[in-house]
Amino acid sequence: MRVGYVRVSTVDQNVVRQLDGVEVERVFTDTASGKDAHRPELVELLAFVREGDEVLVHSMDRLARNLEDLRALVRTLTGKGVRVAFVTEGLTFTGEDSPMSTLLLSVMGAFAEFERALIRERQTEGIAAAKARGVYRGRKPALTPVQVADVVARVAAGEAKTALATEYGISRETIYAHLRAAATGSVGSSALPRP
Repeated sequence: MRVGYVRVSTVDQNVVRQLDGVEVERVFTDTASGKDAHRPELVELLAFVREGDEVLVHSMDRLARNLEDLRALVRTLTGKGVRVAFVTEGLTFTGEDSPMSTLLLSVMGAFAEFERALIRERQTEGIAAAKARGVYRGRKPALTPVQVADVVARVAAGEAKTALATEYGISRETIYAHLRAAATGSVGSSALPRP
């Protein structure tokens, strides 16, 4: 079975272009940062695939943003007899890879990790500069206080958190953060994720 994996960082990013024109029978799509491998759809994909399957990913940085996670995920998949193909890089891994393939995986993974570090550094510098100019206001809350009250009431009434997250265009973790904040009465930090 040919299985696709797609990851975007935000709800408004386009998931279609990642595997556009690539024939797959099933697609697992995460809307989450690639900073770690604990993503719901990725976990489901790892449980779903079987020996002889092929996992297709747009590019290495969509699967993982650091070298350690990238190598571990490729090893886990190939250890189950699953082929891993990265469309952009034109690389496929089977577990019986040449030293050159292994080197390319390491080099490309290191570039993805380096890029993430640069982005984080530029973001920190930009926030510091904006604060110095007095124009930094922080991230806009994901939900208004009225929406938070609605979510809390609807969860209390038994509605599914996943459905509410989809309806509001936010992650389930944001729903849980608001529920925790409502339970403790700390409304100001309700949009902050768990450490």
